[in-house]
Amino acid sequence: MAIKLDNVGIAVRDIEEAISFFTELGLTVLGRDTVSGEWADTAVGLDGNHAKIAVLQTPDGNGRLEFFEYIHPDAIETAPTLPNDVGMHRVAFSVDDIDESLSIAAKHGYFPLRGVATYQDFYKLTYLRGPSGILVMFAQQLRPM
Repeated sequence: MAIKLDNVGIAVRDIEEAISFFTELGLTVLGRDTVSGEWADTAVGLDGNHAKIAVLQTPDGNGRLEFFEYIHPDAIETAPTLPNDVGMHRVAFSVDDIDESLSIAAKHGYFPLRGVATYQDFYKLTYLRGPSGILVMFAQQLRPM
């Protein structure tokens, strides 16, 4: 059986805010839609499912994020995910210039949780909270491992 990762889905408070942030980082919007109906209820397992969606792709063409902004039922706010919470909790990006990526994030009001760390002179990396509290990791490779 063949299998490949298609996308990572993330529910957001404001789809426009998420699109603005991630497109400025370099992702491209592949498509947008508003979905509802019996097929959507069945696929998601949620009665009355009605959401705005957008699919964004990384510049290398290998990664995609799918954002959902729920119209119905109302989105449920949860506490921000911590790095040690069990379950999916972050989106990680390999970047050429971590300072430039952080500058873009700062323009949107997002800053590192605790600064930028260096891992054994191989990587500079940091976590920040992006749109809707999404944990985002930037990692810049400094030299080959």
